[in-house]
Amino acid sequence: MTGPGGLPLLFLDVDGPLIPFGPRAGGHPVHPGGRHPSAAAGGNPLLDRIDPALGPRLAALACEPVWATTWGEEANAVVAPRLGLPHLPVVAWPAPSEQEERDARAGLHWKTRTLAGWAAGRAFAWVDDEITERDRRWVAAHHAAPALLHPVDPSLGLTDAGLRLLDVWLRTA
Repeated sequence: MTGPGGLPLLFLDVDGPLIPFGPRAGGHPVHPGGRHPSAAAGGNPLLDRIDPALGPRLAALACEPVWATTWGEEANAVVAPRLGLPHLPVVAWPAPSEQEERDARAGLHWKTRTLAGWAAGRAFAWVDDEITERDRRWVAAHHAAPALLHPVDPSLGLTDAGLRLLDVWLRTA
């Protein structure tokens, strides 16, 4: 089932969900970029942590993926090719405001209001490593359509279990 506007949106953060970072026993798996820029070519050394196998799995989800990251258009130039994804829409973040400062003091993530607004009444899932219960409560109170806020452990990134959860939720949203 789909809501107004078609398929549910999938807001994707990059750092944490797609590029794992932070302490991890045994270190992080490395997936050299092949024809794409890598640490050896002077690129971001963390890009080799992007698992290219995530791309087909993300592409198979019943959703419209959208970059929700400070990488902006760079996600299309650098991350999407490593995942084999097409050019995706990118959320444009507003300039910092007094409202954002009030939200931060109240424990609301700075992306939350913007993503709910961007969804404009459509169902959405949001994958990020900084989602809290406060964000979930705010979205439940201010966004009438279904929403799944899926926090990711940044040391693990988006896992098989997380992808299965997204798949089930997106098919029923």
